[in-house]
Amino acid sequence: MEYSVQAKNVSKKYFSGSVEVDALINVSFSLKKGEFAAIVGPSGSGKSTLMHLLGTIDKPTSGEVYIDGIATSNMNENQLADFRNKKLGFVFQAFNLVNGINAEMNVALPLMVDPMPDYERKERADALLNDLGLGNRIMLKPMQLSGGQQQRVAIARALVNNPSLVLADEPTGNLDSKAGDEVVALFRSICKKHGVTIVMVTHNPDITRRCDHVIHIMDGRMVKEEFPHRDA
Repeated sequence: MEYSVQAKNVSKKYFSGSVEVDALINVSFSLKKGEFAAIVGPSGSGKSTLMHLLGTIDKPTSGEVYIDGIATSNMNENQLADFRNKKLGFVFQAFNLVNGINAEMNVALPLMVDPMPDYERKERADALLNDLGLGNRIMLKPMQLSGGQQQRVAIARALVNNPSLVLADEPTGNLDSKAGDEVVALFRSICKKHGVTIVMVTHNPDITRRCDHVIHIMDGRMVKEEFPHRDA
């Protein structure tokens, strides 16, 4: 079986003054390529810490995170930056778009570090925006778009480098229920169409019921896994 993400006995300790805090304790799970997964749990349970480790923003104190079979904890900062740009995409609750440039340019931003012609960046950005139903919004700036449309631009930006893994932090938190449902449906479609693994943090049980794989975190430990729609 081909896994895009594996966490093996991952633990993370922090120090708050002189007090040692166990943010994560021996968390292990595997995600198949093209799986739509959710991480759920109360505030302070370790969800954000786990997302930071999956996103290579932080490193585990012990254990290992593998992405496409590659161990990530021993890379230096330059290697990690290159790895993130090639393998990972990020979607945020607040969209994090640049207001002064149009949708096309926002989507193309991750491509600026690669030596490619401007027309190729434009073609890749436009193709994704068309694919996500924004073909008639390409030249509009973020403030000219609805919240749902802005999140679609952010999703296109996360996909433009053809990542293996997209991490989404409460991506429907600033959207109304209709726009949120559209984003979740879009994520499911992306997983199946592009074979991208998507991991999202959410507090919404209606969303988790539509995921393939749900990871429940409590007090730094994984207490349960569910597979509402996972293929055998």
